[in-house]
Amino acid sequence: MIIREYNSKKDKDAVRRIWREIGWIDKNRERHVDTIMESCRSFVAELNGEAECVVTSAPGVVRYLDEDLSFACCTSAATSWIARRQGLLRRLLASRLAADAAEGGLVAGLGMFDQGFYNRLGYGTGSYEHWFRFDPSTLCVRAKPRVPRRLTRDDADLIHASRRARRREHGSVSFESMSVTTQDLIWSEKGFGLGYCDGPNGELTHHVWCTPREGSGHCHVDWVAFQTPEQLLELLAVLRSLGDQVHLIEMREPPGIQLQDLLDRPFRLRGMTEKSKFENRTDARAYWQMRMLDVPGCLSKTRLRCEEVNFNLELTDPVEAFLPEGSEWRGVAGNYAVTLGPSSGAEKGTDDSLPTLKATINAFTRLWLGVRSATGIAFTDDLSGPQELLERLDMALRLPQPKPDWDF
Repeated sequence: MIIREYNSKKDKDAVRRIWREIGWIDKNRERHVDTIMESCRSFVAELNGEAECVVTSAPGVVRYLDEDLSFACCTSAATSWIARRQGLLRRLLASRLAADAAEGGLVAGLGMFDQGFYNRLGYGTGSYEHWFRFDPSTLCVRAKPRVPRRLTRDDADLIHASRRARRREHGSVSFESMSVTTQDLIWSEKGFGLGYCDGPNGELTHHVWCTPREGSGHCHVDWVAFQTPEQLLELLAVLRSLGDQVHLIEMREPPGIQLQDLLDRPFRLRGMTEKSKFENRTDARAYWQMRMLDVPGCLSKTRLRCEEVNFNLELTDPVEAFLPEGSEWRGVAGNYAVTLGPSSGAEKGTDDSLPTLKATINAFTRLWLGVRSATGIAFTDDLSGPQELLERLDMALRLPQPKPDWDF
């Protein structure tokens, strides 16, 4: 096996074949593969002279309270039918993580196909995302929307700028390169957008992008971008206006609000539509994962409103088993003396006077992000320490639920 950077001349046809085999593309989408690959940081694993596994990555930022940290996002990972169960994908992604860390990445993330596979590379599961399925005519929004602007893929620059300028909270992700939005628009081949250009220079300030589902009357909201509560309410009023023809909207709950507040008698509608084509319901799914690439780097940007907590951290990192021998980055395993508080940090070494927290990087990343409390993670993940320390960490890391608000 050879791991190397993607070469469009050599690998273009192989990547198309891989994506066809796993069902990601058909003849209509095949023409977009080159655009997607060349806009990403891509690695391939070669077997018998041909690429049989491919990983793509895009740089961005992830917000930690009021700080933006450099973020390396795995945007796709695929293995051909003949290369399954060879360990190619984990080794390829580990090499990509090492490259991202060498380029200054502090945090890495991905969307998982299922829980467990990427845990062996140090990724920890994120918080639940709430997905609502509802009849748009039941939205309790009083505002009457203005006539929105119709948006298409030709408006990618406006759409991307609007996504980057959206209201962001703890855990939110943003990508600088417009190629990420271009990819999202390519995958949403039949999608359409509705929005408003209220910026001082005609900027798109708030919009919604939807993809019709097969059959009639069902729309999936891929994303919503807004800056103020009034803008969100106007977009929801636009969705409500579709209710004469669209019988079901499926959308992720925007960070920081409780969407159920804006639905008329949701329990009644759930009962009336149960098991129907247009069933109204709410699902909770934890489908994204993140991991630290640089513990001191992450903690140097961590500013908490709490009393200072000091402890030793014994950290293990499973990624090392999948890294090539020549990799300078070997993961983040080791012993650290950690401070959490208004000014946080981590230094290699131990302080015998301090209590010790033992954790995998998976669990420690989840704790640091605020996915769950220390005492809660200690029940279900690889994190342990004196009860008094766990309780102090519970108080120190009382954070909002992290929400990327940009699917990847």
